Amino acid sequence: MISGQPLLSSSDSSSVVVNRRARSRNLGSFGCLCHKVSFSSSTFEETQADSLLKDQEDDGEDVLVGDTGFHLKPLRPVGPSLSTGTTKQGHSADCCFHQQFSVECPTQEQRSLVSWGSMELPENNNTSTTFEISGASSMVQEKLNKSRRFHNKNVELGDDPSCAEDPRLIYINDPRKTNDKYEFTGNEIRTSKYTLITFLPKNLFIQFHRVAYLYFLAIAALNQLPPLAVFGRTVSLFPLLFVLCVTAIKDGYEDWRRHRSDRKENNREAAVLHSGEFRLKKWKKIRAGEVVKIFADETIPCDMVLLQTSDPSGLAYIQTMNLDGESNLKTRYARQETAASEFEGSAISGLIRCEQPNRNIYEFTANMEFNDQKFPLSQSNIVLRGCQLKNTDWILGVVVYAGQETKAMLNSAISPSKRSKLESYMNRETFWLSIFLLVMCSVVALGMCLWLRRHEEELDTLPYFRKRYFTTGRDNGKKYKYYGIAMETFFSFLSSIIVFQIMIPISLYITMEMVRLGQSYFMIEDKHMYDSNSDSRFQCRSLNINEDLGQIRYVFSDKTGTLTENKMEFRQASICGKNYGNYVLMVDSQEEQDITAAAVGRRRWKLKSEVPVDVELMQLLHKDLAGAEKTAAHEFFLTLAACNTVIPMHTQSPTSDVGRSHAQEDVGAIAYQGESPDEQALVSAASAYGYTLCERTSGHIVIDVHGEELRLDVLGLHEFDSVRKRMSVVVRFPNNTVKVLVKGADTSMFSILAEDTQKDDQTKRATHSHLTEYSSQGLRTLVVAARNLTDSELEQWRCRFEDASTSLIDRTMKLRQTAALIECNLNLLGATAIEDKLQDGVPEAIEALRQAGIKVWVLTGDKQETAISIGLSCKLLTPDMQQIIINGNSEEECRNLLADAMTKYGVQSSNRRYQNSERKRNVENGYLDIPYGIKRSNELQCHDRKEERIACAPPLALIIDGNSLVYILEKDLESGLFDLATSCRVVLCCRVAPLQKAGIVDMIKSRTDDLTLAIGDGANDVSMIQMADVGVGICGQEGRQAVMASDFAMGQFRFLKRLLLVHGHWNYQRVAYLVLYNFYRNAVFVLMLFWYILCTAFSTTSALTDWSSVFYSVIYTSIPTIVVGILDKDLSHRTLLLYPKLYGAGHRHEAYNLQLFWITMIDTLWQSLVLFYIPLFTYKESSVDIWSMGSLWTIAVVILVNIHLAMDIKRWVFITHVAVWGSVIITYACMVVLDSIPIFPNYWTIYHLIKSPTYWLTIFLIVVVGLLPRLLVKVVHQIFWPSDIQIAREAELLKKPPDRSKPDQGSS
Repeated sequence: MISGQPLLSSSDSSSVVVNRRARSRNLGSFGCLCHKVSFSSSTFEETQADSLLKDQEDDGEDVLVGDTGFHLKPLRPVGPSLSTGTTKQGHSADCCFHQQFSVECPTQEQRSLVSWGSMELPENNNTSTTFEISGASSMVQEKLNKSRRFHNKNVELGDDPSCAEDPRLIYINDPRKTNDKYEFTGNEIRTSKYTLITFLPKNLFIQFHRVAYLYFLAIAALNQLPPLAVFGRTVSLFPLLFVLCVTAIKDGYEDWRRHRSDRKENNREAAVLHSGEFRLKKWKKIRAGEVVKIFADETIPCDMVLLQTSDPSGLAYIQTMNLDGESNLKTRYARQETAASEFEGSAISGLIRCEQPNRNIYEFTANMEFNDQKFPLSQSNIVLRGCQLKNTDWILGVVVYAGQETKAMLNSAISPSKRSKLESYMNRETFWLSIFLLVMCSVVALGMCLWLRRHEEELDTLPYFRKRYFTTGRDNGKKYKYYGIAMETFFSFLSSIIVFQIMIPISLYITMEMVRLGQSYFMIEDKHMYDSNSDSRFQCRSLNINEDLGQIRYVFSDKTGTLTENKMEFRQASICGKNYGNYVLMVDSQEEQDITAAAVGRRRWKLKSEVPVDVELMQLLHKDLAGAEKTAAHEFFLTLAACNTVIPMHTQSPTSDVGRSHAQEDVGAIAYQGESPDEQALVSAASAYGYTLCERTSGHIVIDVHGEELRLDVLGLHEFDSVRKRMSVVVRFPNNTVKVLVKGADTSMFSILAEDTQKDDQTKRATHSHLTEYSSQGLRTLVVAARNLTDSELEQWRCRFEDASTSLIDRTMKLRQTAALIECNLNLLGATAIEDKLQDGVPEAIEALRQAGIKVWVLTGDKQETAISIGLSCKLLTPDMQQIIINGNSEEECRNLLADAMTKYGVQSSNRRYQNSERKRNVENGYLDIPYGIKRSNELQCHDRKEERIACAPPLALIIDGNSLVYILEKDLESGLFDLATSCRVVLCCRVAPLQKAGIVDMIKSRTDDLTLAIGDGANDVSMIQMADVGVGICGQEGRQAVMASDFAMGQFRFLKRLLLVHGHWNYQRVAYLVLYNFYRNAVFVLMLFWYILCTAFSTTSALTDWSSVFYSVIYTSIPTIVVGILDKDLSHRTLLLYPKLYGAGHRHEAYNLQLFWITMIDTLWQSLVLFYIPLFTYKESSVDIWSMGSLWTIAVVILVNIHLAMDIKRWVFITHVAVWGSVIITYACMVVLDSIPIFPNYWTIYHLIKSPTYWLTIFLIVVVGLLPRLLVKVVHQIFWPSDIQIAREAELLKKPPDRSKPDQGSS
């Protein structure tokens, strides 16, 4: 399809709500040149509609667009022929969806009644009512709350920016006058977050957004109070300071790199016009109004309006990769009024009125006064900061936006952050641990209160608690600070919180970040996810959601460029009702060889890649006799060559053998650069038939027609927009004939064709039949038409076109209405069919995802027939599926279609389905079929008759178009769509707009707890990618906008299979175990302290040293956790790919759930009792001191938790052994060091203990007794109630040969 205007994709990546000003538009009437014209009007008017799609947003043909809804107001009657107006309210399906109208062009008698911004709507009674669009309605407010679910940032993107009321004035080559009045920003940029002064407070403020950090800050503060000083005051601060410092160092280093990059950028130099000559000037000192000269391959320093280029016609080529990620060249033009002027050495002046700075990189509205002329400026006349000049020697431009006001900088915000679902579950368990912590502290405080009351009269004589010191020295007789029973109880409660603080594991946050970083490294290095075609590796752009990859339930996929290659090939054509599709690269007969050779010889051009041609069509084009069919074919290929924005690129090469035999001249090698692969394919096809586009400027194009150059003056171009769904160009031929050449989607083209003769009607029917045939084959279609313009029509159109193109208010809408003047009564020339091939491995990947229990939905802008054909070829749809097709044109019709489908296939409503959702989900997942006769999981074999009926029912596939979604995505119909869609195995949405894609994803997210993944490759997929829990971008042909907005990026769709089934499974299993293990590790330590406090008169004293308590979770036990979280694998990647149903473990939350958490806590309780009481009983009759017992408990708990971890490790490698057993050695080493410091109370205790056999026996008993119940439960459960993963692991071990191969690199 032809290139449209894409929705801006900023690095901010946040979805936008487009706010429109509600105002009346009545800007003068216009006459229509035809009796019948229709175009689709959208509530997402003007630029918002135009800017939603880049290349018809991926899918090529007819795309619906939406916005916030609008209110239609009747205009007052202006004449007797106008019927009484009635008020109508447009349906607003969501804040982002549109209402379509078929708009009839008024008759000659009614021309005076039509005004800018108003339109005639046909009524059923053949009367018409004129309506005015007012921009906002009460429906907007009704839908606003719903829209906020997927629009989190208000950005005004309209084509009528505030410049209409307050335009920015730029005086050319007069920066002083420009800046004196307005004080525009300089060109210095700043992307860093901090300065030396703000770093510490700002960084701490950001870090303390984590509630856990505030908790530990409060604990550390309490420990500074004398009555609560359980630990040393310095020691208590160590864990929090450690975490804060590590994060601050990382943030500081990243910001230093930003500062360095900013300095490098700001100190670059460019040539600026000063006193009639160009002088080098640093970028940061460039100001608005200055004239800047840029040379080839240099980067544009600021947003500039082109004044002149090295090309006499004012043409320049730029590459916007740094801005939107697209690598293909784009054309920009200097106006002819300025291109011929002399700037250097002469005084120049002029005035530019432009819009205020905004984020829309695909729109620019302005006009210029220069040499007593006033003319419009558009997006094709501006070059933006960050772009590079290519294939052009130099350009001159005047700065309009500088520094932070440039469009690139306004789009440089950060993508919205996402949190993993497992992390949200972790917060739930943290809450329960907090409750448990408070209960323990309350028990200690209550015990202290009761103990004090019981011994209130004995406090001075008890050995454990005294009010007065009995010692020698100056403290003798000095009183303790005794605050009374009530206060002592309260202090005991606070002291207990300090002692038990690590029940909430602060180290877990750092551990998870390091584990995710390690996991990302292995995903990036996985050689199986490297795409050699695009030379792109897998990218991890977000480190917060690795584990979510193992729990995906819904995959929402784009089609073009995601499932297909987005490399278009011209396949078939329908011309004058005749189908041509027998394409060959080589011909056999001598006659055919002569025709083809003659054509190739005369055209003098060699394409970069050969395009197959139809011999019969080639013969038709070379017939000497003139006829209607040949004329239509001639105009057909002229339209393909002229109606586009493709740029021809020339190189010289020697002639081929065939060329030398017919023409003794060089053959020019030509390649085409275009914003849309569809356009490039059509222009290449025209060249293959002898119509070669060889030159394009802003004012003319040159087409080589069978060796003869044809120069066409371009009088005007109406680019594709998503409302008209077509593109047109007005050209003047050498004989002064003026034609309008149009191509567009069939739905928008057939309604504007002329119906003069029966032959025309037959041609239309035949072409429509061919289009249906093409679509059924999965081909992308376009309709081509043209007509001659009379002098009066041309003059009227030119007048309106100039007025619309220079307008600063509602320019896009006026241009759209101006296009309607000439895009009517067209003569049908034919239709094209382009093939977009499937990527390798797509059918296999979709089938594997389906077996894994993942539902794949395809959201595309293509025609329904094309989408269905692609769905069948990629095995998304299967012949046995019952297809439910919803194509409604009204709310009531959509309601009936949904109700009929739900009744016919027995779909229950949400309330009834909720009760059986888990049971149905198990049926959908299916169960693993393991070879070698190993028993299956008993619980997974239990299905009742109802579930068997569900499983045996024919699978359903829902196919729905975007027009129906306009009405369905209302609150009352959305629930019906949700019920029906979730009952289907496949959902295929056709002709949907980008924001509709986000709305579908939001529907699933808001109504289920299932995780969603969106995958796409174009700017149209950005909203969907950001809305989904996980966003994946494809490094494809449509640039890198989707990649820049995504969480993960890869080169091919087939890699999604490995990403989810292998890495997703591993990451989920690892992180889930990591969280549970961290809860267990800290809880067993805290409970051991709790039992000790209960035996020491609730005094909150500790037998462990302060440093041992701090080092426990930071040094002693952290390294094994990180290593296992990165490297452990329950199954090999081969097994996971062979049995996709193993992925269902993530859907069932087998690795992490509330039940498993409480079982772990019960096991923790038992192990803590064993830890405390076995040493107590072992040393009961001995004279060992309390510090020796503390040393024993420290070593015992470290060994216990490490062996506990070792029991659960599935894959032992060298580094795992080093980490697990090395941590025990490190613990001993640290204790030896600490016990060798004389000032510590535990001085030399470890040296006495290790000499005693009782010491080693006690540790052995603790490990055996503590872990024995866990071992027995695991063995019994695996024997009698094995999980699918355990069964698969057993099968894997049985069939693995004795000589194990080394694990694959990059697969960890």
